Amino acid sequence: MRVLGIETSCDETAAAVVDSERGILSNIVLSQLDEHRPYGGVVPEIAARAHIDHLDGLIREAMETAGVSYADLDGVAVTSGPGLIGGVMVGLMTAKAVASAHGLKFVAINHLEAHALAVRMTDKVAFPYLLLLVSGGHCQLLVVEGVGRFRRLGTTIDDAVGEAFDKTAKLLGLGYPGGPAVEAAAQAGDPARFHLPRPLIGRDDCHFSFSGLKTAIRRETERLGVPTDQDKADLCAGFQAAAGDVLADRTRRAMVIFNEMTGGANRTFVISGGVAANKYLRARLGVLCEQQDFAMVCPPISLCTDNGAMIAWAGLERLALGMTDTLEAPARARWPLDPDAPAAMGAGVKA
Repeated sequence: MRVLGIETSCDETAAAVVDSERGILSNIVLSQLDEHRPYGGVVPEIAARAHIDHLDGLIREAMETAGVSYADLDGVAVTSGPGLIGGVMVGLMTAKAVASAHGLKFVAINHLEAHALAVRMTDKVAFPYLLLLVSGGHCQLLVVEGVGRFRRLGTTIDDAVGEAFDKTAKLLGLGYPGGPAVEAAAQAGDPARFHLPRPLIGRDDCHFSFSGLKTAIRRETERLGVPTDQDKADLCAGFQAAAGDVLADRTRRAMVIFNEMTGGANRTFVISGGVAANKYLRARLGVLCEQQDFAMVCPPISLCTDNGAMIAWAGLERLALGMTDTLEAPARARWPLDPDAPAAMGAGVKA
């Protein structure tokens, strides 16, 4: 099967064609970083307008690069949530038009499920597996039991870890996007210089909190007055080390629960989402997996950030099971993978 995948949930406009046997035939991503950099973050209206301006051209480029026509496709898959609703609507309406005009099967994809399943495109990971999904808007630990079948073990009660990276970079004047900027600065820093908190470490649940860590960075910055480049490097190294400790501790607890659920079988740990591109965090979690006798699998860095190939692959997985959607599928700003999961403590819990 071949599927066209379309992604417009945030600030990347993306289209790809994926073949169930030959893999990724094309994967075109247009970043909007230059448009959003002056504002220090994603501006929803600017993002939606950029999707409108570029999506048609990217779909055409993806099809030409793949060397296929619409007659060669079995379906079109598109992110229909969660995400910035204006951007989601642009991609969703475009995909519906393509499906209708060419008589293709239509699949509405949960963006988070696409991140969760991307590793099966590259590494053929078997169900079930333990997933840490980390990005700018999400921080969750889930048991991936199958396509459309997720059990959430933990989520953030305030900020996602990617959001905390971005806000730390903004506090220190490192620019946007914050994650790569903090990671780069941390390489020259001393992670032990500042005593930063490790929120929720040691708790019996698997939830996360990064608001207090972000606040600690702000207070240290204010105390320094005008931080030097070395101050900034040390703060970044300390922040990254603290975030790594929190992620490792919460994941360790999830591994215990996962083993109880599965009887110790299929001890596979997957990290996915934009923050999974951070090499320090990958290494930190790799050490944890060695200690806990888990195999760690990560998608290639190019498939950790938002892209159309992961959307197309999720569409292939669903089509293989006979799962399609009607053209009435709605755009969703929120769309939890496990709608039955109990709420975590605190306000502002991310779905």
